[in-house]
Amino acid sequence: MRINLQLMEKIKESLSSVLPITAIVLLLSVTIAPLTPGAIVLFSFGAILLIVGVGIFTLGVDLSMTPMGQGIGTALGRSKSLALPILLCFVLGALITVAEPDLQVLAEQVPAVPNMTLILTVAVGVGIFLVIALLRVRLQIPLSFLLVGFYIAAFALSLFVPADFIPAAFDSGGVTTGPITVPFIMALGVGMASMRSDKNATSDSFGLVALCSIGPILSVMILGICYTPDSATYSSVSLADIATTKDAAREFVRAIPHYAEEVAIAIVPICLMFLLFQLATRRFKRMQLLRIASGLVYTYLGLVLFLTGVNVGFMPAGQLIGATVAAGEQPWLLIPIGMVMGYFVVAAEPAVHVLNKQVEEVSMGAISQRAMRRGLSIGVAVSVGIAMLRVLTGVSIMWFLIPGYIFALTLTFFVPQIFTGVAFDSGGVASGPMTATFMLPFAMGACQAVGGNFMTDAFGLVAMVAMTPLVTIQLLGLAGRVRRKLESDALRAELARAEDCILYYDA
Repeated sequence: MRINLQLMEKIKESLSSVLPITAIVLLLSVTIAPLTPGAIVLFSFGAILLIVGVGIFTLGVDLSMTPMGQGIGTALGRSKSLALPILLCFVLGALITVAEPDLQVLAEQVPAVPNMTLILTVAVGVGIFLVIALLRVRLQIPLSFLLVGFYIAAFALSLFVPADFIPAAFDSGGVTTGPITVPFIMALGVGMASMRSDKNATSDSFGLVALCSIGPILSVMILGICYTPDSATYSSVSLADIATTKDAAREFVRAIPHYAEEVAIAIVPICLMFLLFQLATRRFKRMQLLRIASGLVYTYLGLVLFLTGVNVGFMPAGQLIGATVAAGEQPWLLIPIGMVMGYFVVAAEPAVHVLNKQVEEVSMGAISQRAMRRGLSIGVAVSVGIAMLRVLTGVSIMWFLIPGYIFALTLTFFVPQIFTGVAFDSGGVASGPMTATFMLPFAMGACQAVGGNFMTDAFGLVAMVAMTPLVTIQLLGLAGRVRRKLESDALRAELARAEDCILYYDA
């Protein structure tokens, strides 16, 4: 009964997140971007699956991924030896990444490089940087120093990478941290930091996702130097011939086995690693194991429904709307439309719900879910607007990434450390499946309509979405610090006036 109540609550939260973007698409479809009846029916069915899927998924994460990650992280934090934790982190990071659904989408779009070569390259990058994240927590290295050093290395390496490959490299950092990876890695960080009792333990529990997003950028850039692709091969998303609602339902039923297999491949490695961990440590009791097992079932079902809904229903709608607006008399409308959709799309990302909840819990309410949602939405809206500007003008993404990261990295030295970890984690979380399967096709359709270069103009949207939350979330932290300082100064001034009055009357 309790789980049923929790499930209904999660579905209500999902409904409030998905309804705004659904309403925007339906409004556009009857105004400036008409859609065919078949596309509208597919989109509507996809929205229903999205709402139910996100609700079931977030409940499953609470029951399974969070306790699993925290349990493994706590064991790694207690281990006196470094050899076994390092090996476990590398293998775990690589296995989860190979199975991440978002990475499969990106691999299909990058020319000249075989899909599995790209996927394995990204997996190695994530594995190495998850090890670096472990060492950072154990050795108490400030996150700011590592972020500055590795991003300087990334931009220095970009000087030797073909221009067509740079946006895809930065996109790979965003798509790697998806709905399977984020909940587990975040819980892993909380578990590792829980073994410390120093004042920075809470803030050091964040930052694992941030570091794991850098590894793919560096590794894919190195791969780009080897392969030097020239241009993208993009094929439009084909819209099935939908005559009745039964035909639309049949499309979803046909797609479910594919995504069921895809999600199974994603979850099985985590389950096997957890099984080996449980056999070796006997950490979890029987009731806890049953709860985790039921949570894994919820996680699996929710993610299957979510991916089916966004890929079958949302992807064609996103591409058609982008192409229609860009081919119209006022293509500049792409920018405000993209910004509005970006503002609401991030609220429908499944991993964002997990991030917001964990941030509020770990910070003991200092960073509320409401503030996180607003900060992420504003950041993603700005980033999508810039991405649409790039589609229309063809301006290089480096004109935005370099100053954006310089500003974000500079802020790390002026905000509380916990905000730095949360901000850079948020960048990876915001660029999830909704971005890859709705906003990226939106950009692709627009780019095709204006005759742009897909690799340089459309790619990079995920990278922009991953970058701007770094600034907005840290600005929240900076504003909070300034506000507290002003309140403290005002209190001290009031106390000083009170002391003066007391001395005056005593005299």
